[in-house]
Amino acid sequence: MKMSLTEENVTKSLLSFAGPMILGNLLQQFYNIVDTWVVGRYVGADALAAVGSAYTLMTFLNSILIGLCMGSGAAFSFYYGKKDQEKMCRCVRTAFVFIGAIAIVLSVLVQIFLNPILRFLNTPTELLALMSAYIFIIFMGIPFIFLYNYFAFLLRAIGNSVVPLIFLGIASILNIVLDLYCVLDLQWGLQGAAIATIIAQAVSGIGLGIYTYIKEPNFRFSYHKFIKEEKPIGEILNYSLLTCAQQSVMNFGILLIQGLVNSFGASVMAAFAAAVKIDTLAYMPAQEFGNAYSIFMSQNFGAGKKERLKQGTKNAVVISSIFCILLSAFVFGLANYLMLIFVNENESQIIEIGISYLRIEGTFYIGIGILFLLYGYFRGINKPAMSFVLTIISLGTRVILAYILSAIPQIGVSGIWWSIPIGWLLADITGLVFMKQSLRTTNR
Repeated sequence: MKMSLTEENVTKSLLSFAGPMILGNLLQQFYNIVDTWVVGRYVGADALAAVGSAYTLMTFLNSILIGLCMGSGAAFSFYYGKKDQEKMCRCVRTAFVFIGAIAIVLSVLVQIFLNPILRFLNTPTELLALMSAYIFIIFMGIPFIFLYNYFAFLLRAIGNSVVPLIFLGIASILNIVLDLYCVLDLQWGLQGAAIATIIAQAVSGIGLGIYTYIKEPNFRFSYHKFIKEEKPIGEILNYSLLTCAQQSVMNFGILLIQGLVNSFGASVMAAFAAAVKIDTLAYMPAQEFGNAYSIFMSQNFGAGKKERLKQGTKNAVVISSIFCILLSAFVFGLANYLMLIFVNENESQIIEIGISYLRIEGTFYIGIGILFLLYGYFRGINKPAMSFVLTIISLGTRVILAYILSAIPQIGVSGIWWSIPIGWLLADITGLVFMKQSLRTTNR
């Protein structure tokens, strides 16, 4: 199931490797999307608003672990492309202990500070109990999220993007079945959706870890070997911390937006909850294609293949741009029907707000598609600081404009929606200027 990203046809390599990653991430989104659908359809609008707000918080905290795993994966890819097995194995073992410890700490902290976090998010009083019950359960799954993402990025780094997809597929089917059983048959409500999700996460995380242990003996953790070798913690930190900071800042900005959305009341919260699920699912292929492109860049950067770096970048831009343009047309045209997936047709106000969000966002998906490629490019050539800068520009603009524009009565909540593509545009312009300079340096 492994493939070489340093030797085969560039376009074929990108598409063949990215395909399972895209499908896998789409499946991963079903963990919360199924919760949203079941809760929105069978529990009620308040429960839908609670799940949507909790999802933003969950995404922020998960982004810390995913960012660390993603950064470590870049280190794994670099040494794999360089064919330095010894250093790669050292990074693998060190990253497991380092990121695993952070996962445990996060899991404990979120339970301790749950109530202050909900107050920080401006959670309406009538939703506090629902959100608290849901979040308390859902964050018990943080260690499983770490396990899945750690082993998924490890396998992808060595050219295997298929096996992580298989385990996600199994977990997604299990999640759907358990969601329906716990919410509809057992009548456990919001807590039942949370329980279904963490069981599915446990299956994917533990299962993928067992598979890697059996099939990739070189990466097996050995305490004796670990304490005797020189721990490459500096390398892991170099690759991981800025990627983690990028992911965390990005999702912290979204968390601030969620707090602003919450201040507009339960109807806007519910509309935002449903629309964000559609929005995230829509551009997720572009995001995961950017991650696949990053691994392609990292392997070829380690192998010193400059021409493949240049050709891969050109091809990736064309592929992503075409996809995003087609996607924009789809979401803009079908926004009403997409909202009806999550919201009952009698909730006309919620549907109208959600359609406005989707049509503003959907028109500019090419902006986020290019931005994901820029993130992948700078991460792949070991310049994660630039990805961090682009995130600051994108999210900083988004947060500042959202608070300014939404305070104008004539604009209101639409100002939050318009701030997002403006942030993408500014970050794209900055990133493309620096990418052009970087490519010139590479070609010398």
